[in-house]
Amino acid sequence: MSEIKKTSEIRFKVGLDERNVPLDIKWSATDSKNNELRDCKCIMISIWDVAQKQTLKIDLWTNNITTDEMHSHFFQTLLSVTESYVKATGNPVAMEEVKNFASLLARKTAEWEDSLKKG
Repeated sequence: MSEIKKTSEIRFKVGLDERNVPLDIKWSATDSKNNELRDCKCIMISIWDVAQKQTLKIDLWTNNITTDEMHSHFFQTLLSVTESYVKATGNPVAMEEVKNFASLLARKTAEWEDSLKKG
């Protein structure tokens, strides 16, 4: 087993209103070029807890993220998580299946949004 040669830190700073609703989210990483806080509108973090043997998650978004931005973030995250899963497990069918699912969900989401506009 390899030994740790260095550590890196990822930091989130969340500005909240009086009801603890995120108004502003910033992030930085010690391995980035200048370690400055950068703006973002949404974070979705999944953590595998070894002791509890379950996934813990943190999902935060600001009140000014648009629906289109959330759609893009969700679908890109879905595909990215699947890529990581395929790389870690070697599952040969996962990527194609999730791409098919994402395509179907995107189409149905667009239809749903169109129906909302029509009232």
